[in-house]
Amino acid sequence: MSLDAASIRPPYSGPGGPQATRSGCCDVVVPPKEPAATSITYFGHSTVAVESAGACLLTDPLLRDHLLGFLRRRPPLTGLGAAGSPDAVLISHLHYDHLDVRSLRMLPGGTRIVAPLGSGPFLGRRGFREIVELDEGESVSVGGLRVVAVPARHGRGGRPGAGKVGALGYMIEGDARVYFAGDTALFDEMAAIGDRLDVALLPVWGWGPRLGPGHLDPVTAAESLRMLRPRVAIPIHWGTYTPIGAPRLWPWLTTDAGHRFAQEAARVAPEVEVRVLNAGDSLAVA
Repeated sequence: MSLDAASIRPPYSGPGGPQATRSGCCDVVVPPKEPAATSITYFGHSTVAVESAGACLLTDPLLRDHLLGFLRRRPPLTGLGAAGSPDAVLISHLHYDHLDVRSLRMLPGGTRIVAPLGSGPFLGRRGFREIVELDEGESVSVGGLRVVAVPARHGRGGRPGAGKVGALGYMIEGDARVYFAGDTALFDEMAAIGDRLDVALLPVWGWGPRLGPGHLDPVTAAESLRMLRPRVAIPIHWGTYTPIGAPRLWPWLTTDAGHRFAQEAARVAPEVEVRVLNAGDSLAVA
């Protein structure tokens, strides 16, 4: 895939070209340093590993083969690789399919959890101690990465004990700028999020045959590209967890949403490169 590295960082630090350093009587031209690649690995639903600037983040880990008694993962998760020991986990909100306590317990003890403001008591009661709560506009450094909490429109609460904790998206700033939307509907502030954006990880469906409010579908997710203006968009939150019997009743649940998003994006934002990843696939962005 061809991506413009100059949009991540300028190729030269001087206004006229490559830097020259003095060595004895000769000028030695030092070639510009190539930007490091950022690796994006999709594990299904909203679980994505972002490896950049020497650090690894894992979003909304959902690592089990079943959830809530009636949702089944297809296909099974085969392994996480380096993402099995992330430097931090990013939680977008406290709904069951985004904050799964059993999945968090599969990660090494002491893994830092970045979550929306107000999540601390809920997580603390379940034995987690390394918790960073963020409100919109606040940020935290994880290794060489800066993680900024950005708005999301997905309601509040959603499970016993969660109170009125809201939802967030996250901007991950390292060798590339990656936007993880979590779960959200369209909102006007997306235009500000899209400043010099390299990758957008956008939810395009859910786990059932119908969507409630506070979600993007393939059409509205494609519309968001007009505001976000990323170089690359990756559809997430579709096709992995479906109800028992879904392959017979709604076979399109596991196959359609990501590709429908790609079709809509080609129509409304043809300048954006869409990459539809299967669970376990990785993409390097330089």
